Amino acid sequence: MKTAHQKIKQPLITEKSTILREENGVYCFKADVRANKIEIAKAVEKKFNVKVVDVRTSVHKGKAKSQMRRRGIFAGRTPSWKKAIVRLKEGDKIQFFENV
Repeated sequence: MKTAHQKIKQPLITEKSTILREENGVYCFKADVRANKIEIAKAVEKKFNVKVVDVRTSVHKGKAKSQMRRRGIFAGRTPSWKKAIVRLKEGDKIQFFENV
């Protein structure tokens, strides 16, 4: 079984996620592709001591690398990844994002 640190890989800090966080109290993370919504919610609750209300996920498929970066006969791909959009209980905040 994976730990909370392995299920939540890193925070996503983009312009869109910053707007969502400020207006709606929604936080975005890169998550393990094999983790489901329940595991992601428990990992966020354990890691940051907050109450999760809702989790939405989307899987982003890896893209093919360009011909210029190809090694030998293999073209290669970038890795697939999962985005987790987490809504917290009213009044809860994750301090890690507040300093960014």
